[in-house]
Amino acid sequence: MTPTLHLASQLAVNVLDAQSLLAAFGVLGVGVVLFAETGLLIGFFLPGDSLLFTAGLLCTGAADRPVKLSLAPLLVAAAVGALAGAQCGYLIGRKAGGALISRSRSPRLHEGVKRAEELLERYGHAKAVVLARFIPVVRTVLNPIAGALEVPARTFTLWQVAGGLVWSVGIVLAGYALGSSIPNVDHYLLPLVALIVVVSLVPLLLEFLRSRRSAEPEEGHR
Repeated sequence: MTPTLHLASQLAVNVLDAQSLLAAFGVLGVGVVLFAETGLLIGFFLPGDSLLFTAGLLCTGAADRPVKLSLAPLLVAAAVGALAGAQCGYLIGRKAGGALISRSRSPRLHEGVKRAEELLERYGHAKAVVLARFIPVVRTVLNPIAGALEVPARTFTLWQVAGGLVWSVGIVLAGYALGSSIPNVDHYLLPLVALIVVVSLVPLLLEFLRSRRSAEPEEGHR
């Protein structure tokens, strides 16, 4: 492929499709996409969950796969992108407050802001920062909101690192484990990605049910 054609193929990449992103940019693209999704408000639409899972799957090295990635560099890129992005988003929130969010006209983004604020109010700083990692859009907007609301930097950093590592490394390893153990698993990639997204919401659901059970006795005493 000539340099011109190669450049054209990269420019034609579908940023909403994990396989297209990986084919164009490889491991480096994973780090860049995760940084944008978790650190820049314009990245709220990017496919973080499916990108991580698909990248892990492509590390298994099946000969018939057009894209092959190495697991160790992938884990490093995923972790660095996720952690650096969240910290960047927090710092943007500290500097710019809610100004950037208020300028956006995206209903999806504003819905994410509402859910992020509810998480912080309901669960406190530590749990909210960790849980937000597993919710698309919310993991983008919670970081600047935490900065704007002046969540202590030490608390935010500690829990965003914990949640970011579990999320990024965990989903990559899940894709790698399935790709290593199930023949032709990439034939079922779309339903598997949907399953990963659903599973990523389980921690939030469990926490919601737990908080409901805790609230019931209090309501009964009123």
